[in-house]
Amino acid sequence: MALDNIQISLTTPALLFPAISLLLLAYTNRFFALAALIRTLSSEVTPVNGQQLKNLHRRISIIRRMQEAGVLSFAFCVLCLKDPLIFLF
Repeated sequence: MALDNIQISLTTPALLFPAISLLLLAYTNRFFALAALIRTLSSEVTPVNGQQLKNLHRRISIIRRMQEAGVLSFAFCVLCLKDPLIFLF
C-alpha cells in the first residue's frame, strides 16, 4: 500500500473529538456504577461470593484501561490536527 496517496483532511480527526468525549463519559458512568455496586456488596452483612467481587474488580480495571485508551486517542487526534501525516511514516 502506497502511503503517498493517502489524504487526511483536517476534519477527520476533528470529527472524532465529540465521539471520544461521549465514550469517555459512558466509561466514567459505568466505572462509577460498578464502584458503587462493589462498595454496597462489600459493606453488606450477608456474605458475598468472593468470585463475584473479583469479577467486578476485573471489570473496573478493564474500564480503567478503556479510559486510558480514550485519553490516548484524544491526544493522537490533537497531534493529527497539528500534522495530519504524522502517523503515516
